[in-house]
Amino acid sequence: MGREKNVNERKRHGIQGVWALLTNSYLAGFVQGKIYQGKVKNLCVPGLNCYSCPGALGACPIGAMQAVIGNWNFKFAFYVAGFLMFVGALMGRFVCGWLCPFGLVQELLHKIPFPKKIGTFRGDKLLRKLKYVILAVFVILLPMFLVDILGQGAPYFCKLICPAGTLEGGLTLVAMNPSMRGAIGWLYAWKNVLLLVTVVLSILIYRPFCKYVCPLGAVYSVFNPVAVFRYRVDRDKCTGCGVCARACKMQVNPAEHANSPECIRCGLCRKVCPAHAIGDTFAGEMNRAAGAESAEGRTGKCLYVRKR
Repeated sequence: MGREKNVNERKRHGIQGVWALLTNSYLAGFVQGKIYQGKVKNLCVPGLNCYSCPGALGACPIGAMQAVIGNWNFKFAFYVAGFLMFVGALMGRFVCGWLCPFGLVQELLHKIPFPKKIGTFRGDKLLRKLKYVILAVFVILLPMFLVDILGQGAPYFCKLICPAGTLEGGLTLVAMNPSMRGAIGWLYAWKNVLLLVTVVLSILIYRPFCKYVCPLGAVYSVFNPVAVFRYRVDRDKCTGCGVCARACKMQVNPAEHANSPECIRCGLCRKVCPAHAIGDTFAGEMNRAAGAESAEGRTGKCLYVRKR
């Protein structure tokens, strides 16, 4: 079981790493210390990937939403909203588990040894609601209503909170552009403090930013129960042993709530289930398995009746 868990995690981390490299493959940006501004940048990537990263080829959907939600450019606003709904309806939080570069960063940090890791704590469930508040306030309401004289809002989440932007864009651009170093102030210091806190918490807690802060995860989580790709539990096979719940690092009990808003579709519960009771609807795996088992049961019953 331990070997299966490691194989599954290595495979997932490999896909996360390849995706991060593909979506940040503008190497000239890292050499020149400049942001890529080609036509591809108008397209959103599904995960939280900072627009200001020198290598980023696409736009972060959360950053894009803030930039246009209070703007006159309604067509692009509809595109971003439609993109989020399409990806969410197709995969739910599969994006968080398999395609988000900052999710990979948090997971790698959590592998750093520490005497006492924190699984859950009092107030954990309540604190997970914070990401929905951040989505509503910093991504939607403030950019929509707190605007300048031209009627344009600011990307308040990116500006005031997002540690992914600090890591991928802020640190890199400041390090590579001497002119920026003289312009940094309290806001840059504040963002670095938040990044440092996120790094420390990631060592202690599995994916703390995803659990408590990320507004993109909040959007996708709404679609988890209805997404095309979702998990299914075969109640005839499930023994209620609790192995899947103990293995889940997001503290979800798949046997009770396979499509919890907190599930990032990492697939670990499927790997560790001794009864192979957890499948998915995307490939029709559970439907085929259930059909085969039902047919086998009917055949056995008929043979038993004939023998009698």
